[in-house]
Amino acid sequence: MTISAATEHDAEQIFKLQYLCYQSEAELYGDYSLEPLTQSLDALRAELGSGCVLVARLGEEVVGSVRGTVDGQGTAVITGLIVHPRMRRHGLGGRLLGALEERLAGECSARLYRLATGQRSEGNLRLYRKWGYAQTGTEQITRKLTLVTLEKTVRAADVPESVYVPSA
Repeated sequence: MTISAATEHDAEQIFKLQYLCYQSEAELYGDYSLEPLTQSLDALRAELGSGCVLVARLGEEVVGSVRGTVDGQGTAVITGLIVHPRMRRHGLGGRLLGALEERLAGECSARLYRLATGQRSEGNLRLYRKWGYAQTGTEQITRKLTLVTLEKTVRAADVPESVYVPSA
């Protein structure tokens, strides 16, 4: 299993994996119009060029992915954490999240990580809490879906030694 930066050649595999992974979320909320299920391949390709996108590969197959962007204030917004259903519960989601955090802190000067998930997505919430995220807010999207926002502050340990310079 390897984790690396996604390339434009990965777009179609990420697109198909995203569609597969969000089926269970759609079922959980009774809503098959969730954005990851309606996103076009062209929109996904545009995302690949506008932020940091990592993929986990098993051989040539993309079995996981995660995306992140950092704004001018140093807030990293993490989205699209997906793991193939057959690969879940083996730590791959945490490995992808950790790799993205390290990259966003080191290369993009992130100071705060922020992500969101649905209130019924217990597995996602468990993973994020395990990785040190705390709930900071909620937003009702539809009658059935409320997004939970979670954040954590970047620690020195998140920044690769080659980048981290302790403040005086």
